[in-house]
Parts: sequence; structure tokens; C-alpha cells
Amino acid sequence: MFNVGDKVVYPMHGAGTIEGIEEKDILGEKQAYYIIKMPGEVKVMVPTAKAEGIGVRDIIDKETAGKVFKVLETDSTQMDMNWNKRYRDNMEKMKSGDAYEIADVVRNLSFKQKEKGLSTGEKKMLLNAKQILVSELTLAENSNKEQMEELVNDTINNSFAEYSKTANNNEPHNIVKTFIPFSGTDSNNITDVK
Repeated sequence: MFNVGDKVVYPMHGAGTIEGIEEKDILGEKQAYYIIKMPGEVKVMVPTAKAEGIGVRDIIDKETAGKVFKVLETDSTQMDMNWNKRYRDNMEKMKSGDAYEIADVVRNLSFKQKEKGLSTGEKKMLLNAKQILVSELTLAENSNKEQMEELVNDTINNSFAEYSKTANNNEPHNIVKTFIPFSGTDSNNITDVK
């Protein structure tokens, strides 16, 4: 049971604060609902009787938030090469509502985006996962959204720079050193790209 003022996470939506508990009559059925104020002035209603069953939980504490940043600081974990399987795996992690799993999705998809780019579906997933993660870290660290978003992005960028260099003999991914024309030219037309 949660109380007014509690900071909670609603899986797939992010973290928010319980503003009230109201009894509502919906489709002829009266029941109590948590009114949760989410980021962006969005409010959601969650039946109090079903809240824990659908994964509503207290937000993480500061110590756990530090451990979440440790996940963002590590190298990416193996993801399935098959787009559909990878998407389903990442969706399951997000549905779990677990901060570590969501951080794993954010880091992995961020690395993939920097290396090869993402499909439209995975771009949306990354945006959603990052919003969920940032909303919880913002409340856990008593920070503001913009600062937390910047900290998450900086952490991922630093981690990517560190791990992408070690994976490629100290050279970052996707650097083209020489342009080689495909047809109808001779070796005199090869140009170094700086």
C-alpha cells in the first residue's frame, strides 16, 4: 500500500509522485485509484488493489541510483542479432520495471545507435527507456530532469568512448580513413579524408 506523497515507478511510464487516492466509478464499478503525477504534467490512475500486481513500486534510493550509473559505465552486453528477438528481449526488460534492466537497455541501444544507427522502432524504444530511467533517477537523486538527462548522456558517451576504443585497437568506431572510388578511376584519384 502506498501513501499520498510517495514516489513510485509505474512500469513502461516512469517515475512519479502519488498526488492522491480517489474513489472512482468506472463502468459501474467503484474502486480506489492512485492518482500519480508523471513527468510532463501527465497524471495516471492506477487501481490501488492492482498496483503492486502490475509492478508499481517505490523508487530506488540514492545508493541504488549509484549502482544504476555503474551499469551505464560498463561495456554493452550481448544483444541478439535478429531485430525482432532483440526488440522483444529489450521490451521484456523495460516491462520488468527494474532500474538495472532499463539502464542495460539504455546503454546497449545507445551504443548500437552510435555504432550502426537504430531502426525507427528501436529509436522510439531508446527514447522511452531513457525517459523512464531519467524520471526515476531525477526523483532518487532529488535533481532536475535536464541535469539528470545530461548526466546520463555524458556517462554513456564516456563509456562508449572507453569501450569502443579498446574493442578496435584504440580507434573509435566508424572512422573512414581513405575514400576509394567504386569505378572508372585510377589510383591517382584516391583521397585521404581527414
